[in-house]
Amino acid sequence: MRAVVQRVRRAEVRDQESGEVLGKIGVGLCVLLGIGQGDGAKEVDLLVDRITGLRIFPDSPGSAPEGRKPGNINRALREVGGALLVVSQFTLYADTSRGRRPSFLSAMPPAEAIPLYERFLAGCRSAGFPVEAGRFGAMMDVELCNDGPVTIWFDTSSPPSGS
Repeated sequence: MRAVVQRVRRAEVRDQESGEVLGKIGVGLCVLLGIGQGDGAKEVDLLVDRITGLRIFPDSPGSAPEGRKPGNINRALREVGGALLVVSQFTLYADTSRGRRPSFLSAMPPAEAIPLYERFLAGCRSAGFPVEAGRFGAMMDVELCNDGPVTIWFDTSSPPSGS
């Protein structure tokens, strides 16, 4: 699985056809989630754990530990009372190695990917986070205010390094 995670001040996703707001959050994380061939429950659970525990929010004013510069990113989503906006993004599996038109053969077909997408949403909710989401497979407009900017890339096929 692949995910692009952006720390946001606010984010919203709308259905392009109807204009309906599908999801909207304030402070939190906007997660663009791609599901690839061979992904399963193990990858979903790993990403839920890694993303919901990601420490990318700044220390609160006056709370920086002794010897650390204020503004370091030490706090996780739970510590800032944040939410998640999750949007399916098969294009994270684009293969651009040949020609000018990307191939998406590495992306998992929708019938197989939807249950894993739903498992990701359920996992984040079970961890106690407010979760908003786009509509799987729909053409959507995503609007956000990237805070920092802070953008993190995850790929479960690459083992995490460090802690």
